[in-house]
Amino acid sequence: MSVLPALDLGLALLVVGVAAWTIAARNLFASVVGYVAYGLLLAIVWIRLYAPDIALTEAAVGSGVTGVLLVTAGKRLDAIKAAETGAPPGLALRIFVGALAVLVAGALAWVVVTLPTPAPSLAPAAAAAADGPGAGLGNPITAVLMSYRSFDTMLEKVVLILAVLGVWSVGPDKAWGTAPAPLRKAKAEGAMVFLAQLLAPAGALIGVHIFWVGADAPGGAFQGGALLAAMWMVAMMARLTEPPRIDSRILRLALIAGPAVFLVVGLAGLLLAGNFFAFPSAFAKPLILFIEAFMVLSIAVALPMLVAGPPDGSSEP
Repeated sequence: MSVLPALDLGLALLVVGVAAWTIAARNLFASVVGYVAYGLLLAIVWIRLYAPDIALTEAAVGSGVTGVLLVTAGKRLDAIKAAETGAPPGLALRIFVGALAVLVAGALAWVVVTLPTPAPSLAPAAAAAADGPGAGLGNPITAVLMSYRSFDTMLEKVVLILAVLGVWSVGPDKAWGTAPAPLRKAKAEGAMVFLAQLLAPAGALIGVHIFWVGADAPGGAFQGGALLAAMWMVAMMARLTEPPRIDSRILRLALIAGPAVFLVVGLAGLLLAGNFFAFPSAFAKPLILFIEAFMVLSIAVALPMLVAGPPDGSSEP
């Protein structure tokens, strides 16, 4: 066996081992750390499968943002657990949940092993999109997302906004309009502050770069926006900045900017190119970059607000 197949086999075994350890870990923080490591390993797997766009998304969202979200959720669950007095789930309920998990895993495995040969692929559609409505984009993934399935891409951002509204809605009525609680109650240590001051500016520049090159190289709006969101969260965890009030007009405009601009440009396609979400070939690339710039803004704002949680008014004077 040559070197690369041996490394691939070792990587596959490591992924399965980390996944099993993440499930078996009895400590919540340890399982979250395992999940973050699992996401980073999956990013390497996607690199080996020649899918750098998915690898960037997995590293930024599946590992980075989701890891912070799980750590924050774990702290809040600990607080709830300390306050609750109810009995833990019984053996029957645990068996039922376990059986349900096995059933879902089995169904997913069945779908994977029964895929037709050759497997379904968007490659022909990507090639057509790159030569058609998305002409001028060197990255076929971005061409597919922004032209072939543009309506789906816009709705994904709408789902993000609805998720933020859902999180805000679970806060107490008296706290509506105020800011979520700080990500850290205590003052951050000097090392954390230093890390945030060092990492956040560099990460923000890399995020903008990944967005900008996404038209012609691996990257794009979601990857760039997720990285910017992660840098904002790092700054909030270091208490360099605090979560904004949810009644802030700037915050709300930033949240809706991406899908709103996408929809307006899509409607303009009816007049300029004869179809909804169609781009005039001569202006396809500038228009797509214009849309993506606002989507980056919406993603960079929505993800940290999901992590920050509902408003509680605790930081109000």
